[in-house]
Amino acid sequence: MTRFANLARNPWARALVVLASLCAAIVAIWWRGPEWTTVYHAFDFVSWRWVIVGVLLNLLSVLARAFSWRLTINQALPPPHPPFGHVFSAFGIGLLGNAVLPARAGELARVAVLRRRLQHGKGTSATLLGTVFAHRLFDLFPVAILVTWVLLTAKIPHWAVTSIVIFGVVGFVLLTVGLVSAGTGRGRVHDGMGSLAAIVTMARQGLAVLRAPIPALGAALFQCLGWLMQLFAVWAVMEAFDLNLPLPAAGLVLVLMNVATIFPLWPGNIGLLQAAVALPLVQYGVPYGTGFAYGLVLQAVEMSVGVGVGLFFLAREGISLASLKTMEEEQESEENALLATAAESERESAPV
Repeated sequence: MTRFANLARNPWARALVVLASLCAAIVAIWWRGPEWTTVYHAFDFVSWRWVIVGVLLNLLSVLARAFSWRLTINQALPPPHPPFGHVFSAFGIGLLGNAVLPARAGELARVAVLRRRLQHGKGTSATLLGTVFAHRLFDLFPVAILVTWVLLTAKIPHWAVTSIVIFGVVGFVLLTVGLVSAGTGRGRVHDGMGSLAAIVTMARQGLAVLRAPIPALGAALFQCLGWLMQLFAVWAVMEAFDLNLPLPAAGLVLVLMNVATIFPLWPGNIGLLQAAVALPLVQYGVPYGTGFAYGLVLQAVEMSVGVGVGLFFLAREGISLASLKTMEEEQESEENALLATAAESERESAPV
């Protein structure tokens, strides 16, 4: 078991697993994928101006979601609160981390980057991780609206209905867990508190926004605005391919894109995402190859914003991609050290 754990922490071993899964995906896509001639010719009449509009809309989406995270952080941490520039920088680097690192490690990366700017003491990382979870929970409100609208208005294949329902149920369970676990905003770490209790307290403090109606409403509204911009970006890329599809079709694509990327099986889930986009568009009369090409451009639009913003702020922060990975590992080490201290303090306080 220890050997397996050490192997899982080995960056070379993890890189080998990611590379092997990516190669397997490429072979599967090439062998069982679309008619590549159709995919190639789908780009002949693309209006790249609409693609640029999609990129700009995605940038607005990122800004709105960063504002949402800042509201969540301000509710969880005592003053002084980090300025929006620092929050946006960390959020952008997190998007880059999710694009280039396995297992959504960008979430840890954005915490590590912002933690460098804060002076709130031990346990702050746990609180920031709690804010990341709370911030993700705010996605459930626009998702619920989007899913309901799509189910009522879009042409949905039967397999997609099952995926969307499961997506909704899991989201509801996570929201319930978050509301039950959320701190009230009054919990603080003190000297007599064990480290394990301190971690739990600080993590729950990160969810405190869920118990504060006005900040929670603001964070949810910014998340809704972010999703709305993303919806329009999906529709803009449809216009680039001259698909002439209604807005509910863009909503269906947006939902299934997120379903396809819940579990990052390989970088970007390239191929799987395009299939998730192209298959439902067949219901609207779009050839599978054209839908696959549309999915490639759509993913490129999504990733260009995350990677571009992330690289910009990475350079501004003076961090390299290699040091970003090191920071992620240090983030895990800090939490492990707190847990080890907790175990030691419990042994010392145990009656003889």
